[in-house]
Amino acid sequence: MAGHATNEIDGATLWGGKVSPFSASYGKLMMWFFLVSDALTFGGLLVAYGFSRYAFDGMWPIGEETFEALPFLGNGFPLAYVALMTFILIVSSVTMVLAVEAGHRMDKKGVVKWMLATIVGGFFFLGSQAWEWSHFIHGTEFGRVALSDGSSAVVKGEFGKIKSFTVIEAGHHAHGMVAGDEITNENIDASEVDLMHAFQHAASAGHLHGTADDLTITLHDGTKAKVNKEADKNLELLIKEAGSKYSVSLPSDVSTRLSGEEAIAEYYEALAHGNVIYGANLEQNEYGPKQYGQFFFFITGFHGFHVFSGVIINILIFVGVLRGIYHKRGHYEMVEKTGLYWHFVDLVWVFVFTFFYLI
Repeated sequence: MAGHATNEIDGATLWGGKVSPFSASYGKLMMWFFLVSDALTFGGLLVAYGFSRYAFDGMWPIGEETFEALPFLGNGFPLAYVALMTFILIVSSVTMVLAVEAGHRMDKKGVVKWMLATIVGGFFFLGSQAWEWSHFIHGTEFGRVALSDGSSAVVKGEFGKIKSFTVIEAGHHAHGMVAGDEITNENIDASEVDLMHAFQHAASAGHLHGTADDLTITLHDGTKAKVNKEADKNLELLIKEAGSKYSVSLPSDVSTRLSGEEAIAEYYEALAHGNVIYGANLEQNEYGPKQYGQFFFFITGFHGFHVFSGVIINILIFVGVLRGIYHKRGHYEMVEKTGLYWHFVDLVWVFVFTFFYLI
């Protein structure tokens, strides 16, 4: 139309194809395509987890109650170790940024230094996750108990150390033991592993009898013995599923707590009837519904596989950096591409950490 100026764009400015419009290489674009598709996969898993939690009618496990252990220090440190894992993984993302930045400056020594730090951080995270899985699978010393009224409770406190078993009646594999002999961790049958394992096995099978002060155990070979055990300290039962006597408070993250003599009596009655679950697998879960364990293993395992893959890729690229392959090419784009993957792995963990441990 008359009176309106037309802005002409010359041929040099127009994008005519054949080259990347954003000066991004083919490798970078493919990495971004992969990361977007992987993000959709993780998103779908987390949405499914959220739906299962929302649809569950009972109490969902609480992160600070479930993950409260530290290696060598025991329980009583809510989310401390997983917070350390998260911090190390985030720091490894920072070291990867520094490695990429050093590559832009063609600083080979800088790339080597910061990639090595990233790899060390990745190995620390993997080792920590393996420890978390082991602790989650084996469970606590107390376990989860079903009470006489049909309710279900997790147990908190300090489990009294088992000193020994005093034989009352020797079984088939008691190796010449007679009534009054002591069974300790040094002379127990190897198939039982240790006193704690024997105690938990008997509890699960309903082979514990008596009260906290006078507890007897029947071992796998028929040996009957008195349990010499220190008193439990600060024992509390947190009701997670309501029964005829004990209810679950509202909101759903608040538990009815039993303590003192009532808690001790209810707990050891549950042990005597074999109403106890230790640890978690795909079929049963000490910490809550089995769906929780299934999602925990799959999602954290899937993420752990990504971290493991990222560490392997970082090692391969690191070897290439040491050999000077990328320096000879005149760029460190491979470091940048593996950096994109590593940042993605770190970002996904932030969401996994939030869904499983914080909410």
